Amino acid sequence: MFNDLSNKELTALKMIRNYLVHNGRAPSVRELMIAMDYKSPRSAAVILNNLEEKEILKKKADGSYQIMDFEIPQDYGSRAQTVKIPLLGSVACGIPIFADENIEAEVSISIEMIKNGYRYFLLRAEGDSMDEAGIDNGDLLLVRQQQDAENGDRILALIDDEATVKEYNKNNGMVILKPKSSNKIHQPIILNDSFRIQGIIENVIKL
Repeated sequence: MFNDLSNKELTALKMIRNYLVHNGRAPSVRELMIAMDYKSPRSAAVILNNLEEKEILKKKADGSYQIMDFEIPQDYGSRAQTVKIPLLGSVACGIPIFADENIEAEVSISIEMIKNGYRYFLLRAEGDSMDEAGIDNGDLLLVRQQQDAENGDRILALIDDEATVKEYNKNNGMVILKPKSSNKIHQPIILNDSFRIQGIIENVIKL
């Protein structure tokens, strides 16, 4: 797919990937123009159009772009066989988690990192509530979609329509979602069973 790209298109794609990782969205035409030190937004628009025509990018309904093949670093896992996993942004209340408008990119992940029979997605970690569990701000989290968990699992939970990543612990009908953080501002969340587990954090990808 990438063999047909010019040097300028490859440079732009790298910048778009980096911008998406750090900002949660692809850059606008003007932002790409500034990043590539162009004098006119038209030059950036032409590159975006070219990448769209070559099916590297896909324009969403809101005018922003989704990357159709976002490759993780070459040294992370086996690259022999891969499957594309959706990278999801923030999920608005009431919108299905796999709605097209939530997909920022399609990320190529080694099949050795996933288990058959499960659905997977990627989320970007925010904050430092799980830094002592190996999850830092900006990391990509490979989430195995399921609704149950074992004690000690790192889970993605939905509480009052807000997603959070914590360590799952259940005892005597009470659920405690524990932060694992060097920042003591983060405190455990104590719940009954009236919340939803969205999935298990199966891998943390450092970009």
